Amino acid sequence: NPVRANTFYYVYVLRSLKNNQLYTGCTNNLRKRLTQHNSGEASYTRSRGPYELLYYEASLHKDDAFARERYLKTGRESDT
Repeated sequence: NPVRANTFYYVYVLRSLKNNQLYTGCTNNLRKRLTQHNSGEASYTRSRGPYELLYYEASLHKDDAFARERYLKTGRESDT
């Protein structure tokens, strides 16, 4: 299946159910990464979970996904 052959890169926004803070990240395996956040395996978010997924978008190109993550975090375009 040619559609399955593509790897997607995901930009996502989580909301802590503990303190309502938002967290933005990027990954190529969204389900696994959300599980890591909720199980305490992700160091930055370890003490702030559990989380709910508020938003995500997929990209075929890693560079595009990381540029979008930077934009969501800072509100400005990447210099590259």
